[in-house]
Amino acid sequence: MRAVVYDRYGPPDVLRIEEVPTPAPAAGQVLVRVAATSVNLSDWETLIGTPLYSRIGGLRTPARRTLGSDIAGWVEAVGPGVTRFSAGDEVYGDNLWLKGGFAEYAIAPESVLVVKPAGLSFVEASTIPQAGVIAWQGTGGAGAGQRVLVNGAGGGSGAFAIQLAKRLGAHVTGVDNAGKLDFMRAVGADEVIDYRSEDFTRRGPFDLILDLVAHRSVFAYRRALAPGGRYRCVGGSVPTLLRVLTAGTVTGLLTRRRIGVLAVKEGPAYFVPVAERCVAGDLKIHVDRTFTLDQVPEALARVGEGQALGKVVVRVS
Repeated sequence: MRAVVYDRYGPPDVLRIEEVPTPAPAAGQVLVRVAATSVNLSDWETLIGTPLYSRIGGLRTPARRTLGSDIAGWVEAVGPGVTRFSAGDEVYGDNLWLKGGFAEYAIAPESVLVVKPAGLSFVEASTIPQAGVIAWQGTGGAGAGQRVLVNGAGGGSGAFAIQLAKRLGAHVTGVDNAGKLDFMRAVGADEVIDYRSEDFTRRGPFDLILDLVAHRSVFAYRRALAPGGRYRCVGGSVPTLLRVLTAGTVTGLLTRRRIGVLAVKEGPAYFVPVAERCVAGDLKIHVDRTFTLDQVPEALARVGEGQALGKVVVRVS
């Protein structure tokens, strides 16, 4: 089978297409013929090996040769003990730990997959498992009349987060680069900020901040929060995350604000509710561009360099 592989951390040009043996599913595993795999910021981080936590399992060389976790496709074969699927089933899921989605076939544990809704295409389904869950959990607790800010709102998770917060009745401010301001407005943001020209932590105060690209100081985040407000970050630099986990907790307690890292819960139980709302038309899926397997380096660069308006997807089959 054809797969996009890499053997060392680095820029997109370390990737190459290679013919590799089609894997066979072990006990509890499913072999998926991949139709589409969406690109997440975690793919970019694991490609370049930064931040350091992206190297878990492979400090010097990548633990997995093929990236891509949000997969959608057809069940090709099942391993011993698999009871929920059979060949030909249309499935999707977040294969975060085994990855392998940028290939014609991928092995995934049975537990991370569910049957794809008939109302979603493979491309659409592949956008939901990781980005949708982050947005769903990150905006949880927002309410009518509250002020919500989403930093990094022009990407995949951000587009979902804007819509979810708006449906809860919040006033939403989206932050990203100047090229994404119109997109954030179109998705539903009430206000937009270009982070390159304005410091969003001097706006507000906000009742909830969902930070998808955390790089600021704990004190700046505290300044932007209203009393009783919550700050949640997903990803970011290691020093920032450590400061949020330590100084952020103490600062928050002393100032009646909650500052912490969002511990994202993974799996079908968490992404299926998002998919159901997409099928119902309550949430719109924004696909920026689709790429072919040969164009995976370009797809990753588009996400990693902050150019994507919503989700980027690789069509495999």
